[in-house]
Amino acid sequence: MYLADSRGTGVTAAPDPGPGRRPAAVPATVLALGAVSLVTDVSSEMVTAVLPLYVVAGLGLSPLGFGLLDGINNGVGALVRLAGGHLADGGGRRHKTVAGLGYALSALCKPLLLLAHTLPVISAVLAADRTGKGLRTAPRDAMISLATEPRYRGRAFGVHRAMDTTGALLGPLVAFAVLRATVDGYDAVFAVSGCVALLGVLVLVLFVPGHIATAPAPATTAPGRPVPSPEPARPTLRDAVGLLRRPELRALTLCATLLGLTTVSDSFLYLLLQREGDLPVHLFPLLPLGTAAVFLLLALPLGALADRAGRRRLFLAGHGVLLLGYGLVLSPWHGAPAVLAVLVLHGTFYAATDGVLAAATAAAVPARHQGAGQALVGTGQALARFACSLAFGAAWGLWGGRTALAVTAGALAVSAVVAAFVLRPVPEVSP
Repeated sequence: MYLADSRGTGVTAAPDPGPGRRPAAVPATVLALGAVSLVTDVSSEMVTAVLPLYVVAGLGLSPLGFGLLDGINNGVGALVRLAGGHLADGGGRRHKTVAGLGYALSALCKPLLLLAHTLPVISAVLAADRTGKGLRTAPRDAMISLATEPRYRGRAFGVHRAMDTTGALLGPLVAFAVLRATVDGYDAVFAVSGCVALLGVLVLVLFVPGHIATAPAPATTAPGRPVPSPEPARPTLRDAVGLLRRPELRALTLCATLLGLTTVSDSFLYLLLQREGDLPVHLFPLLPLGTAAVFLLLALPLGALADRAGRRRLFLAGHGVLLLGYGLVLSPWHGAPAVLAVLVLHGTFYAATDGVLAAATAAAVPARHQGAGQALVGTGQALARFACSLAFGAAWGLWGGRTALAVTAGALAVSAVVAAFVLRPVPEVSP
């Protein structure tokens, strides 16, 4: 077994590959989980690509009503993330079991959208779907962290996010094809999405290992004679919440939350781009492709860069790129080239922040608390984005989309400065 930290933390992260063999930078477990995420994201992004147009143009909901739906889509899962992360840290096969329950719940929700034609019903279905996402996210990221050597975690998360984003790239294409080929396009999109989601659950069951091997670091009573350390007690919920006493994790959670409060959701950004660029309605599902393509191309190189240059530093730089994207939307430059430029910046933002934040979190908590640690940071970020969706939807209804984005851009600039101050004195080291 190789140690998670050279000083000895009492935890190991993955099996040793054997004498004379170098540990894989990207283990097979990460690739299997990436395949699950790829298939699942095809399903999820099919719905995400058409949902804004469906509820605003199809059902006639106001921007505030859509803000509520979008907030649910991004924030309700946060209410169960802590529980999911804590349950997954119980040991044995719990990581895969809890993640599997989350994937299955989301898969079952997709066909229910066929019956949802009012705001309360759509809200309830989205809440259940995001509950599934909340259950699975922390255990999935914990499995990636535990299976990967600490110095390669940025790269491993980059590979996973690249595979995940391949699904995000294919999802809108499938939705676009279904809309063009069917009469009742929205219903057909929801039906196909449900079938694809079930396939993702099947891939998880068949190809993801049921247990990620970890063991305590060896203690020695004499040179060269290791003796096993006692098995640590099962983590309690108080232990999970108590992780915030760790300065590095507390700083990450605070900054992820602060910056999440000023991160406009993808759906609102795409609606603004469609209106500002006068794009035909049938091209709207293709807008996420630009973001996904750039994310796919940059996730691995930026993940590897984060391992060398510092994960928190790149996380902050990614939000600087997002701020540039906001400025470009507000600029007098319009048309297809401007839309493409915004999508490039948007994809770069995700490549520099999504997997990078998870890798930074993994370095801030012990292996036995990986699920809870990922859940704490993810919960703060998700709740903040939920609040941002509600506030942005209300501001759009009162002042218009451009004014709402201008206020958000100013708040993001201030938040980035505060986050840089909070993160600067905290050393990024494995526990």
